[in-house]
Amino acid sequence: MKNLKEKISQFFGKLGDVIDKVRHFLSHNAVFTADHEYWTFLKRLKIRVTNKRRQALIGVSFIFIWIVGYLIFALYPMVYSLYLSFFKVRLAGADINMTFEGFNNYKAAFLYDPYFVEILIEYVVEMILNVPITIVFALIIAMLINQDIKGKGAWRTVFFLPVIITTGPVINELMVQGATTLPSIQEYEIIDLILDNLNDALASPIQTLFDTILLVLWFTGIQILIFLAGLQKIDRSIYEASMIDGAGPWESFWKITLPSIMPLVSVVIIYTVVSMSVFGLNEVIIYIRNVMLGESTVGTLTTGYGYSAALAWIYFLVMVLLILLFVGAVNIRRRGRR
Repeated sequence: MKNLKEKISQFFGKLGDVIDKVRHFLSHNAVFTADHEYWTFLKRLKIRVTNKRRQALIGVSFIFIWIVGYLIFALYPMVYSLYLSFFKVRLAGADINMTFEGFNNYKAAFLYDPYFVEILIEYVVEMILNVPITIVFALIIAMLINQDIKGKGAWRTVFFLPVIITTGPVINELMVQGATTLPSIQEYEIIDLILDNLNDALASPIQTLFDTILLVLWFTGIQILIFLAGLQKIDRSIYEASMIDGAGPWESFWKITLPSIMPLVSVVIIYTVVSMSVFGLNEVIIYIRNVMLGESTVGTLTTGYGYSAALAWIYFLVMVLLILLFVGAVNIRRRGRR
């Protein structure tokens, strides 16, 4: 027993020596040298060590593996797709034939492709309609769940469950069976009334919204949890003080609740736009995938990996502009209230 303890202590002693040598090598090498006062890079660039920087370095070390994974599996493919968007790419067996096209792929998207711009405009109009509806619905449900009711956890599960099951095949089957629309809308011919009184540019997105109204509301699971977390952080004494001053529920909502959770609205907007934009059944994504696989019949230039990469970057820029539009509108409203 004594010999076993000695062997264990010797093993950990040697392990400690190895760790010390590795630590010394990582902090004293030709690229990076660290001491109590300075961090030195390449023996020339010196950075003074402060508690704030030391804590930041510790935080970065915890997510270092994620950063490496992001650089390899996310950032590099994005940059490479941007590179491909300036080429005409063809696969010839195991070889990749690339012909430099410059901005011709981007020009073809707007000048020669008769479908992409139309699909992109429909996407923009749908997002302008769907995002506010999703956010308002999520806020209403979060406020209802935040009340003193029994079974809060069960209600959270009910509204979060669609987030788990909203995979492509499941949603596609539900859409085929008509489970993403409300029967009452078809019964009272609301869609026909809209189509008869509006032009196609406005009627088509509204018709799509009514046809997939439940699908839009199914995207609110995460948003409900975000708003619920913000509502639970509001001090109840503020509401009690406002009630003593004569404020009703309506005034409390506009003067206390909404300003308190307004910083979370920007987060919810970003998440909603991104989640709806990358959804597998999105028409723009389906079209870009078909173009990548060579199913487009527009012409030789508007097919292949290079052209699909250009379409993907145009789509990405439009998505970013939508996010800036929504977030900017919210921030302007916040500044106006101040």
